[in-house]
Amino acid sequence: MASGDWQRRLGEWLQGRQGPDDLAVFSTNLAIVIVIVNLFARVSWLGWVALVLIAYSMFRIQSKNLGRRARENEAFLKALGPARPWVQNPRAAWTELRTYKHVKCSSCKQRVRVPRGKGKLRVTCPRCKAKFEVRS
Repeated sequence: MASGDWQRRLGEWLQGRQGPDDLAVFSTNLAIVIVIVNLFARVSWLGWVALVLIAYSMFRIQSKNLGRRARENEAFLKALGPARPWVQNPRAAWTELRTYKHVKCSSCKQRVRVPRGKGKLRVTCPRCKAKFEVRS
């Protein structure tokens, strides 16, 4: 079998299916963490929880009901709230945290991103146009 043949076959089989989304990847990663914890804890039901999470991930990846899976994934991402960037792209979230500081506008409480390490800055809120000073 040629080296690209299995990739072509896999692509054909996944045609019209959901594929891995954020919820499936999160479930798989959580199952891996549970398996590692279970290596030390030796609790029998943790293995079953990990197996159920892997089965759920495989179900999501192979599902052809794209609309429903997309709604479930969006509800999952919405429930994450501020942790969403850390689940979707941890490396970019870490870079963002080290490069920028997030401050709230004193009048409308809008979050504003300012660069770190620039000293005292005068910031204009994009929502209410109020001006305030922050220390970056």
